[in-house]
Amino acid sequence: MATVNQPVILCTSSSTQSTLILKPSLDSSKSHNRAMASLKDPAQMASSSSGLTFKLHPLVIVNISDHHTRVKSQSQPPSADSSSSTSTSPSSRVFGCVIGVQRGRTVEIFNSFELLYDPSTHSLDRPFLEKKQELYKKVFPNFYILGWYSTGADAEESDMLIHKALMDINESPVYVLLNPLINHAQKDLPVTIFESEMHVIDGIPQLIFVRSSYTIETVEAERISVDHVAHLKPSDGGSAATQLAAHLTGIHSAIKMLNSRIRVLHHYLNAMEKGEIPPENSLLRQVSSLLRRLPAIESEKFQDDFLMEYNDTLLISYLAMFTDCSSTMNDLVDKINIAYDRHSRRGGRTAFI
Repeated sequence: MATVNQPVILCTSSSTQSTLILKPSLDSSKSHNRAMASLKDPAQMASSSSGLTFKLHPLVIVNISDHHTRVKSQSQPPSADSSSSTSTSPSSRVFGCVIGVQRGRTVEIFNSFELLYDPSTHSLDRPFLEKKQELYKKVFPNFYILGWYSTGADAEESDMLIHKALMDINESPVYVLLNPLINHAQKDLPVTIFESEMHVIDGIPQLIFVRSSYTIETVEAERISVDHVAHLKPSDGGSAATQLAAHLTGIHSAIKMLNSRIRVLHHYLNAMEKGEIPPENSLLRQVSSLLRRLPAIESEKFQDDFLMEYNDTLLISYLAMFTDCSSTMNDLVDKINIAYDRHSRRGGRTAFI
């Protein structure tokens, strides 16, 4: 069987930062299938060796989640079966670009924007991408396109085509994948960051995805926004009691976490005092600084201020109760006067008050 001449493909390795030429081979499809099989198997997924440190901001996660929710609600009618909405179909996948800055070996992803995707050709709308890049460059001149994002349970074979298409903008793009499926047993965020590396599989260089670790980085504005979104009223018209229960549950979880951390710190200090572990001066200074921030609750001034605040709170509560009782009594007196006024017109009786 005669071999078919295939065009030469240029690929860029993110780990070596060099351009490699992939020569056509009869076993290229087999090795590619093996590469994709190892990609879909989490046990065989390789870890990144680039040494980059990734910092992901919550705004990116919120944007991707909002993009997926809007596309899914528009593509499915309201009368659709709820059981069918638990699965993620290829048509409900969303795509976009992530932007941020790279300082040395640290990559910080700040924001993202949506992209138009053609599922039939597995390609992005390039003019739309260039237009959005130009607009974002005017508002955020220091931000650059670091890669792209999508939704799904795992990376797919067609994702590599999109990844290679963005290499002319960024030679080592980042792939941020959000899994929209709900898994109550999972405690970590359903977000995975992939890098692309050149691996030799069956003697043939192949560009594959490798997982990279990341940390969540937030600023004050993002913390306020996330807290505001978390306390929004439910869309199903939840009552005030439901919101109060959710608020108290959040406070209880926070106090429980604080208690567990204080207990760990207390056990550590006890072990250090007993000589079981060597003392660490830097940690002791941090503990001392933390204790100085606590108020002196045993002082006489604290007791006086506490009792004053407590009495003021009780006084306001009593005044509110008296005001409510007075309002109720006034309503009752008005009703009695109206009743007596009607009888006085008939029998000549006087008003009650």
